[in-house]
Amino acid sequence: MKNLELGNKYFASFAKRVRVSAACLLVMIFSVWAADYPLPKGDTRDIHFYNPPVRNLVLFQPSGQTIEKIILCIGDGMGFNQIAMARQKAVGMDGRLWMETLPVVGFVRTFSASSDITDSAAASTAMACGVKTHNGVLGIGTDGKAYASVLEMLSKKGWRTGLVVTSTITHATPAGFAAHVSSRHDEEQIARQMFNHCVDILFGGGRKFWLPVGIQNGARGDRKNLIVMAQRAGYHVVQNREEMMDLTYGPALGLFANETMTTFEPEPMLSEMAQKAIELLSAKSKDWFAPEPKFFLMIEGSQIDSAGHAKDTDNSIRQTLLFDMAVKEALDFARQDHRTLLIITADHETGGLVLEKSLTDSKKIYPDWKTKEHTGADVPLFAFGPGAQDFAGVQDNTDIAKKIAKLTNLSPFPVAVDVPAKNHKKKADAITAP
Repeated sequence: MKNLELGNKYFASFAKRVRVSAACLLVMIFSVWAADYPLPKGDTRDIHFYNPPVRNLVLFQPSGQTIEKIILCIGDGMGFNQIAMARQKAVGMDGRLWMETLPVVGFVRTFSASSDITDSAAASTAMACGVKTHNGVLGIGTDGKAYASVLEMLSKKGWRTGLVVTSTITHATPAGFAAHVSSRHDEEQIARQMFNHCVDILFGGGRKFWLPVGIQNGARGDRKNLIVMAQRAGYHVVQNREEMMDLTYGPALGLFANETMTTFEPEPMLSEMAQKAIELLSAKSKDWFAPEPKFFLMIEGSQIDSAGHAKDTDNSIRQTLLFDMAVKEALDFARQDHRTLLIITADHETGGLVLEKSLTDSKKIYPDWKTKEHTGADVPLFAFGPGAQDFAGVQDNTDIAKKIAKLTNLSPFPVAVDVPAKNHKKKADAITAP
């Protein structure tokens, strides 16, 4: 009996330890998840900002033009049903979003080298560098070699370049175009490489990864102040909407939040950042390196993914429509320019969103989120402009980079490279860490 009592006490103590450990683990998991995907800080049901296309808008494919600008828009976590749900809310099921007016449509497979279900780092590497890699890795192939992105290669040919996001500018998707690191979480190193690769326009959040510990909530342990270094290299550094709107020429570094952007006022909207980036990249300037500018710009609707992870229907709709307004800015420019290839796609689908029949109204849909994680679903691709027809049909995500490389005469591609320590076009001798 005594042994039985001791056994019961031991079991009770063990069970208590298991419960406490499990609770601590859940707190840790939630804390990590919450840090990457913060809760929205405004009314996610408010979509008054959305300006839809006219109902019968039909775009025809321009022909016979050379490609001098490329705008790649990526809806992070945006699957077919995220688009359909946002359309139903904004314009009705018989309407169209701006991205749905593009004349060329394709499907993209998204699997990574390590899983049938990719993360944003592996997907971005595929779309930027044309190679498969393991989840969590940026700009480095499975052979351990760094591979050049189309942004980096076009920059070396004299093209201006830009990255515009609502996440931290050093987050996985933008980082795949301008960094080569073994872990997507090394955002301090990613910031340094983005700076070294001379990306001309950088708009987004993540100011803390550009500042040393002890200065404005900075996170850099190496004591380097990349904002000061950027200013010395010729960048115009802005930190709010008003300063951004006053910019008349680049290069420019806009860091509008210490971490992820809220996507609410007083921050600039994604469409405003996209419009300003296009304006700066396309402006003729004797002070900049390309008097007849060509440019490559990646615009990411970063927080469609966050909404999917949270199974947040209202925010998924809002973030998709915010992204679509940025698409409108890109499309308005491309329709006037006639030499701009516009591509809209996604890195993966998030949430396993299924649109079912509503139990209360058979004419309406009921969104059913099957998971808080990424899925292996194919994602859409829309294209417009010279070369757009090459993106029709079913393709792998690596084909996006390969087709861009072919259309812009980048050869060889994919290509392994050394990661440059410093490559600034202007005032390189003035770059020193304070």
